[in-house]
Formats: sequence, structure tokens, C-alpha cells
Amino acid sequence: MSGRLLVGTRVDWRRLVNLAGLLVGVTVVALFVSAAIPQVVGADASYVVRSDSMSPSIEAGSVVYVSSVPAAEISTGDVITFRNGAAGDQRVTHRVVGVVEEGGERRFRTKGDANDQADPELVPSQAVIGRVGFHVPLLGYAITFAQTDLGLALLVIVPAVLLAVTELWDLARTGTDRTTGSSDDTEENGRD
Repeated sequence: MSGRLLVGTRVDWRRLVNLAGLLVGVTVVALFVSAAIPQVVGADASYVVRSDSMSPSIEAGSVVYVSSVPAAEISTGDVITFRNGAAGDQRVTHRVVGVVEEGGERRFRTKGDANDQADPELVPSQAVIGRVGFHVPLLGYAITFAQTDLGLALLVIVPAVLLAVTELWDLARTGTDRTTGSSDDTEENGRD
């Protein structure tokens, strides 16, 4: 048989839509799991990017996946995430534009790709969380929304209630079919 669709063959659109919905659902769950448990994708941590300082490389709303690396392996051009003590221990993701050996310690000059100037302070190696391996655009918006009360309601509570209602509906319908008997059951049992 060739790979052509036979004339007169009907496409089961309901099954196709269900399959597409399942694929979308699995993809969304996998993305959320990867952000919550970054070890499943080989990273040590994940963070939501909240500013456009790394645009266009990494836009606000992206999730960066960070792996711990020794300071000696970080070089100019790497994108790192670090704790910025000057900003109240905030985590910052910027590109390394220079490496400085100072007093026997390795420090990093960093700069956001969208910024005109490098960051004012050198980043000590002990403040480095790790090197960014990859990022997923827009996922951070969904994660941030999911952490709100409305997000919790729409993404967890409403689907749980809908699942419970559909299961109860199926149980009630199955119970009704058994008590009234259906034409399919009488034919299978040989009854008229």
C-alpha cells in the first residue's frame, strides 16, 4: 500500500483533536516539570528572567536553566547567573565580558546584552550560581501566573473540578445504562 490517503476514507477528527490535545498537554506538563525539577533536563537550577537586560538573547519571561561549574571553567562570553549582594541578594543573569584575577581570586566583569555599560561591581566566584545552559522563552510568564491565587485557581482547581465532574458524569451514565439495559447489551446476550 502506498502512503496516499485512500479516496472515500474518513478522517476521525475527534480522535485527531484528542491526540493533538494530549500532545499539547504533555508538552506543557513537561515544560513545567523541567522548570520545577531542572535536574530532569540536566541542569542544577532554573530561574525566571524578570527584566530585558539580556535582550535580545534572553527576553524577560524566559526561564534559564543553570548548571554549577567551577569558576576556573567560566570564561568571557559565558552567560552566568549570580547572587548580586548590592541588590539585596537578588539573582542576576548576565554575560561575562571580562575575567579578572584579583588577590588570588577569580572575579567576573558582567554586562547585560541590552545594557550600555558593564555592571559596576565585579562578581566574586563564590557569588556565581552557575552557567546558563539554555533557556525557554515565555515559560516564566506562565510560572509567575501559576504562583498567583488566580493562576492556582485556573490551572489547578478548575481542572480538578472539571475532571471530578466528568468522572461523576461517566459513572452516572454507566450506572443508568446498566439499570435500563441498552440495545447493544441485548444483542450481545442473544436476547430480543
